[in-house]
This record gives sequence, C-alpha cells and structure tokens, in this order.
Amino acid sequence: METKRTSSAGSGKGYLENFSSKVAKAAGSSAAFLWALGTVLVWAITGPIFNYSEDWQLVINTGTTIVTFLMVFLIQKAQNKESLSVQLKLNELIAATKGASNRLVASENLSEEELNILYDHYCAMAELTKRTSDLRRSHSVEEAIKDTRKKLEDENQS
Repeated sequence: METKRTSSAGSGKGYLENFSSKVAKAAGSSAAFLWALGTVLVWAITGPIFNYSEDWQLVINTGTTIVTFLMVFLIQKAQNKESLSVQLKLNELIAATKGASNRLVASENLSEEELNILYDHYCAMAELTKRTSDLRRSHSVEEAIKDTRKKLEDENQS
C-alpha cells in the first residue's frame, strides 16, 4: 500500500506540528522529569493533610491518566516523524550506494511476510559470504550468490 505525504500548508510547519515538537522536546527534558517528581512528592506529602482521602487519591489518578493519555499520542507523532526521517536517510544511502539492492527502498510498506522473506535472503547472503569470502565484499544477495557460484566454478575447474 502506497501512501502519499503532503507538506503543511504555508511555508512553515503547521501549528500542531510546531506545538507537538516543542512539547515532545520539553517532555523529554530533565526539567520535565524534575517537575513530575516534584508534583508526586507534593501529592505524597499532602496525603496526611487530606487524611489520604479518596479525593486526594483521585487527584493524582486523574492527573496521571490525562497526562499519560495525551503523551501517548504526542510520543507516537514524534516517533512517526523520526521514523520517516530515518527511512528517508536510509533510502538515500541505498539509492546512492553502487551495487545496493533498490528493493529495500520504501521497505516499510512491505507486509510482514515480505519483510521476513527479505530477512531470510539477507541471512542467506551473510552465511554464503561467511563461508566463501570477506563480509565486506558483498553488497547484495544477488552479488553474494554470483560470487559464491564463481568461486565454486573456479574450485571445480582446478
């Protein structure tokens, strides 16, 4: 399944993307951790003041549930962006590397079964290369098979 990506309207990032990027960065900071730790400590210290009531417990339960719910989506958005960026960088490396198999460009769109088949091919390539040559010489499954066949032919002729 092929998906099209479109850029945000206007010349810059969209408001939501800007906002989520800033919040994700801030949420991953030491200051955010210290703020969360401080909140929990204040809540714990106030327990005796409120006689550890149900309302006291409800405050922390509700607060953490809301923050967790929102952070799941925020983290997923940041992860999707990061994943796409890494995929594009890897695609560029594949496209720019002579002898690399272009079958892996956009491999994120393959089914799990197709990915497993490719994985098996690369395991076979690694095994062939290990048995017959230097690991640094082979760039693709096809090249590894070709090199192995050539070496076997050379051995048989001698």
